[in-house]
Amino acid sequence: MKKITLFIAGLSCILACNSVQKDKESFSVKDIALSEYNSFGGTISSDVILYQDAIVEKYKNLSEGDTIDIAFSSTVNDVCKAKGCWMKVALDNEEETMVKFKDYAFFVPKDIENDTIIVQGKAYISETSVDELRHLAEDAGKSEEEIAAITTPKKTYAFMADGVLVKQ
Repeated sequence: MKKITLFIAGLSCILACNSVQKDKESFSVKDIALSEYNSFGGTISSDVILYQDAIVEKYKNLSEGDTIDIAFSSTVNDVCKAKGCWMKVALDNEEETMVKFKDYAFFVPKDIENDTIIVQGKAYISETSVDELRHLAEDAGKSEEEIAAITTPKKTYAFMADGVLVKQ
């Protein structure tokens, strides 16, 4: 009987710890091994780094013209194939944010699609013109037909990064 009680108590502790971890919306730069990341741009110093699920809620509360200083972790969906001057980063299954780099002072590798990243900077909402959308499609290596099909501006989630960490 004692063994069953101890087993149930131990199992309860394990399950409780796992559920607390899943509910966690953020972590700190102190929680990661920086040696596992390549750094680009400025230093990531935020004590609060949001997971991608939590950043979506921050964007939903923004209006055009608003900005918030924030850091978050996510996955790269797409990157500029010309020189690594922008990335599209997943926010959830449906949304992504266009990440550009402050003052074009740095770029990221062109082969980091599907890699885990941490970015720090300013989140905002913007409207991207047809000309810029076509330019971005060209940089991404899209076909002429795909580029010509772009005919309306797009309201986008945007991010101006001060620094980026790319997991090795």
